[in-house]
Amino acid sequence: MELLAAKIVVGFVVGVLIGLTGVGGGVLLLPVLIFGLRVPAIVAVGSDALFNFFTKIPAGLLHLRKGTVRKKVVVSLAMGSVPGSICGVALLTHLRHLYGNGVNDFIKMAIGVLLIVIPTLLLLQTKIEERIAHRPPTLRSFAGMSVIGLVAGFLVGMTSVGSGSIIMMLLLLFYSFQPKVNVGTDIVHAVILTGVTGFLHFRLGNVDPTLVATLLIGSIPGGLLGSHLTTRVPVIWLRRLLCTLLLITGARMLWA
Repeated sequence: MELLAAKIVVGFVVGVLIGLTGVGGGVLLLPVLIFGLRVPAIVAVGSDALFNFFTKIPAGLLHLRKGTVRKKVVVSLAMGSVPGSICGVALLTHLRHLYGNGVNDFIKMAIGVLLIVIPTLLLLQTKIEERIAHRPPTLRSFAGMSVIGLVAGFLVGMTSVGSGSIIMMLLLLFYSFQPKVNVGTDIVHAVILTGVTGFLHFRLGNVDPTLVATLLIGSIPGGLLGSHLTTRVPVIWLRRLLCTLLLITGARMLWA
């Protein structure tokens, strides 16, 4: 019973932080699942992917209703990210077949690298946006978007991290969409990517349904509260502190 309550509290805290800072759920949740709740890394990845799928659906529907989604971009990203995710999950399956539970060490290392790369990019996001504010798009083809999707999908298949943050940053670097369109397109695509990834992991037995359900019980009200508090909390400093903690966590996962 205490463990169940702890999972709900974890979901609530993660939901609040997502609502406050916009930092992706995978980046925030995975270290807690692996280090705090001692969930095997491969189960943490599968459960986190399914958790992210359910948490992104409401925001995706809202953006579709507001018209802040480029549907062709979503399709182009998905054309790369879906096969990329399949390859990422297949690699984990192959590694587990070869090394058994040793696959968890590989996953921790991969997540550790992403926990260093992604918070660093998030800390530099404002400077990047200032530099490219009036710059024409570097890439113009939808094929380029599919490549972006392929890279992100592969990483999400292996780690469940990056369905939002990595694609958002790559779209920011290579395309000139309005910020709200960038966000809306990214979220709707993330629903597709995390849905496919979560389903693949579920079929392979890498998902703990009870864990996902209890996390959602906490995260849904937590996300609403976090969104409500954005005007009352110094979000910029909180985001910087959070990214710094994630960098430290990533370093620990690499050198533990």
